[in-house]
Amino acid sequence: MALPLEKPLLPFLGKPLIDWVAEAVESAENVSEFFVVTSPNTPETEKHCMSKGWKVLRTDARGYHGDLKQAAHDAGLTGAVLTVPGDLPAVTGKFLDKVICAFEVSGKDFFAVFVPIEKRKRLGLSVDSTDEFRGIWYAVSGVNIVNGTKIQGEEKIETSAMITEEIEVLLNINTVRDLGIAEKLMSIKKR
Repeated sequence: MALPLEKPLLPFLGKPLIDWVAEAVESAENVSEFFVVTSPNTPETEKHCMSKGWKVLRTDARGYHGDLKQAAHDAGLTGAVLTVPGDLPAVTGKFLDKVICAFEVSGKDFFAVFVPIEKRKRLGLSVDSTDEFRGIWYAVSGVNIVNGTKIQGEEKIETSAMITEEIEVLLNINTVRDLGIAEKLMSIKKR
């Protein structure tokens, strides 16, 4: 996305994308603490989050897995770590609590939330990141839970997943077009 400002700060229905996500995480009953992970690529996002009083962890911008490992290590996180990307404006605390409960029931060290590719395509949304689960390819929502200790190792981590078409993770903003579609859908939902 070629943008005039950092993606997490893009306005979505009147406030930055990151604010929607952080407010959802704050409202989740099963989240005890949260950090916003930034990098040298997002200095304005970091300033914005610090001005809100949110805890910020700056990583070295080594990609999702590298930054997750670094953030978990730097924060001393050894238990379950919920990751939520800053581009899911429809996510809610209630939905995140449901994901956490499903993770706890799964008994696995890694839990992913996937969206059927066809559902995103039907709405005209992009499919930028995919992963395979039990022989079927899905769109990645970016909502995951991983054991903070296990992520530091190199061994294979047992995975479970939730497959859902719920709007909370369906509206992952990857393009300017996605942003427009998501704003229309959320405006209709709020009526």
